[in-house]
Amino acid sequence: MQGLRQGIGCDRFALACPASRDTCVQTPLDLVPDRCWILAGMASRALARSPAVHILHRRAFSTSGISRIMTTMLARISPSTFQLQETLPRLPVPRLQDTLERYLRSLEPVLRQKEVLGELPSGTTAQSELQKRREWAQELISSGVGPRLNERLVDLDQTTENNWFDDSFWLSKAYHEWRVPLLVNSNWWNMFMPDPSMPAELSERVDAAAYTPDAIHRQNWDGSEYGLRRAAWITYRATLYKIAIDKQTIKPDRSRIGAFCMYQYSRMFGVTRIPNIPADHNTSTDSTAASRHITVLVRDNVYELPVINEHGEIYPLATIEQALRDMVADAQKAEGDGIPVMTCDDRDTWTRAREHLLSVSPQNRLSLQSVQKSLFVLSLDCNNLGAPEGAKPLVGSEPSYSAAMAINTAGAGRLGHNRWFDKAISFVVEPTGRASLTGEHSPVDALIPSFLSETVLDDPMPPVGEPLPERAEGVSLLAESPKWSKLAWQLDDRVRASIEHAENTAKAITSDSDIGMLWFSEYGADWIKKVARQAPDAYIQMALQLAYASVHGRQTATYETASTRLFRHGRTDVIRSFSNEAFNFVQGVQAKKPATELYKLLSEATSSHTRQTRDHSFGKGIDRHMMGLRLVYRAEDDGEVPKLFSDPLLVESASWKLSTSGLSAGDKFVGTGFGSGFPDGFGVNYLAGSQTLKFGIESKRSNPACSDGHPVHMYKQSIAHALRTMRTIVEQGAPPPEAKL
Repeated sequence: MQGLRQGIGCDRFALACPASRDTCVQTPLDLVPDRCWILAGMASRALARSPAVHILHRRAFSTSGISRIMTTMLARISPSTFQLQETLPRLPVPRLQDTLERYLRSLEPVLRQKEVLGELPSGTTAQSELQKRREWAQELISSGVGPRLNERLVDLDQTTENNWFDDSFWLSKAYHEWRVPLLVNSNWWNMFMPDPSMPAELSERVDAAAYTPDAIHRQNWDGSEYGLRRAAWITYRATLYKIAIDKQTIKPDRSRIGAFCMYQYSRMFGVTRIPNIPADHNTSTDSTAASRHITVLVRDNVYELPVINEHGEIYPLATIEQALRDMVADAQKAEGDGIPVMTCDDRDTWTRAREHLLSVSPQNRLSLQSVQKSLFVLSLDCNNLGAPEGAKPLVGSEPSYSAAMAINTAGAGRLGHNRWFDKAISFVVEPTGRASLTGEHSPVDALIPSFLSETVLDDPMPPVGEPLPERAEGVSLLAESPKWSKLAWQLDDRVRASIEHAENTAKAITSDSDIGMLWFSEYGADWIKKVARQAPDAYIQMALQLAYASVHGRQTATYETASTRLFRHGRTDVIRSFSNEAFNFVQGVQAKKPATELYKLLSEATSSHTRQTRDHSFGKGIDRHMMGLRLVYRAEDDGEVPKLFSDPLLVESASWKLSTSGLSAGDKFVGTGFGSGFPDGFGVNYLAGSQTLKFGIESKRSNPACSDGHPVHMYKQSIAHALRTMRTIVEQGAPPPEAKL
């Protein structure tokens, strides 16, 4: 199972368009760059609008005397959020032969590299080793074992409600059976650009360095009026989005290919991961359907704040802001007991600690239930942390505060304090107004919360000193105030020991975690499309391949997310970016071949990547199917483990030391990120803007390729160098614009 874990434990982000959404909408399907094809024409126009627009649209027709026929016609033109769910096809069980052929093709670059490096068994070649595995694949088929395993998956497809893979395996195998702490290892983060109404100098302000207990607990609420104003505004905008989901006024995501699954939209708000042995589980949507409050964390104090009244309206904005101000004042009296930090321990330890916490007092159950049922967490941090001491200087054009912001959002800067890592989504706001989003990955891929974030950021907050609007969309006109409360906890010595253990766990994780940002502004997606004539996402993937090879002297198994949201309850599959063509390109660069030849190799690599993206998004991926086959194997019925399944190369080819994903153009984001699952690996999330490419990177300070404990700085330099090298290749080797590629 260890190999299986390595093959799935780094799953992170869902597929998204790396270029401008408008560009994607206007581009013919056969010309849409790389992953943009699947989002072409998507509801970015709808998603980019405020939920208020959707609510107003719905209200404009809900109380009128429109005829039933007109209503039906309107529904067809503008279906409700979940209206198209039943029209979605089921995720197919791929043909066994097709999957095996794709899998064998993905092994070829791994074996070729081993041959070049002299790592193959004596007397063998890459071709002879590949032929051996072809024979194993044929044996799997001819023995009848492979077809029998595939038929079991077909039976699963016929007995599961929505999706043979996601209903049966995904949550448990990818997330809930994984027992490592969520901090850095599993949770993702997304930092927002400063609000336009904020003074620029506030974003740059730092109160203390990261990674120091003193800095974490130090209070500095100077300028907090900006932080409190932004926290109230984000709370309002996010709550409005939740109401829009409930009213089903957000239009379904769709393209010319078809509609996309919207199920994950129902899993953002009110969902919490509950620790359990041997596997965790998530709270159901139904259990939180009536939730009207959020959880607010301040200095590890835990508060309940109602944001929706009994009429389904948002409490007046001014009263929400005042409530936040009052909670901050209350938290200044003393730090909380530290209960939230317990959520960053390993899952077995947290399970047992939580069960004991529940046994201490019934009050603890009530407090935990309040957090579990809350719509989301709002973490109000008491200061603005800087980058860790000794951090390397900037490599690109990223803001000076970007690394500190990423470290803090992830929870690493605060050593796990003031975060509730089990919640599906949590907003983080610092006193100066710097704001971010972090999330637990199992209920929802980060793509969907990124849409939420973009909508939240569509409208800037009212400037500090000006009154908040009284007649904002969804806001109650009643003169009422939310009655916030501080959650009480009963602790004993064992609970206090558990808190201390979690703190030590967090310190160990954060001391080894290196997090940073790279803004590469020398060119962006526009240049890649127009001048290089390449798909931006595939082009960036080749840059990451080239950069990793320059750091480690070899390429590695690479994970990039392919979305399967074209299917009901579809989540993700794997694009294996370390392809035969990618290997040819990197080898060509290292051999310093002529620019014209290198450009041809680059084009072949990006084209291959694009084809793989398309196939895997259509349910023709390798890894989910191979996982399913192995999981339904039964030794008592199927005999000896098939050689193809026991092959060490199967594990190696799915050990994602380079785990990658792209989101949107990212104009509203400072950056995004997630952790690497390997000491010598990198977690890379990127935003392909028209003029700037943004990379969020995490690695381990113990990375053997790095001698100074700053592997992220090393990789940032390598990425920038790779992008410059590829620009030179394009400028010197691309054919004239009128020539056919």
